[in-house]
Amino acid sequence: MKMTFMKPVVVLLLLSACASHEVLESRSGEVPPGIDFSGNWVIQSGSRENDRRIREAIRKTDGIKDGQVLRPSGRSKRGASGGLVFVFLETGRSLKITQTRDGMFISFDRSVVDEFRFGENRLVSIGQVEAQRVTGWEGQQLVVETLDRNNMKLTDRFELTENGQVLRRTITFRSSEGQTESITQLFDLDK
Repeated sequence: MKMTFMKPVVVLLLLSACASHEVLESRSGEVPPGIDFSGNWVIQSGSRENDRRIREAIRKTDGIKDGQVLRPSGRSKRGASGGLVFVFLETGRSLKITQTRDGMFISFDRSVVDEFRFGENRLVSIGQVEAQRVTGWEGQQLVVETLDRNNMKLTDRFELTENGQVLRRTITFRSSEGQTESITQLFDLDK
């Protein structure tokens, strides 16, 4: 009798351990010497293809089956079971970046400004969508990780290449099951 009762309890404990929510760890807030992203940046060719790839990456990692996007009543199901971290992603064909000692401000196509504070570990929100955001340095790269309540993660990596003349932005979406999709955008310094 004890064995019959113990098996379901063990299974429940194992399932709850597997379903635990990830917590992002803080990153360094100290800017590496000589790294400054400030400037006006223009995306290299292929921006339409990048936009299509971003939409596809979101579709593959948000946890929603294509046939389940709308319930019969017509209401969206995204808020119920899928990841929503992609709402924190901003993109643009031109970026104006201002970097200070404490953070970076990016203006996307002169319309939306994102602020990233070096060393931050805080809760961010857009409407009712909340996520944990961690921003900091990993070597010469600025890494911005955003994790939603359903364990979908958005990771943005910024780094300078070509003697500071090219900005490489790598956007990675990770589903709650661990599937990843990455897109790389290259921006030229507008002189």
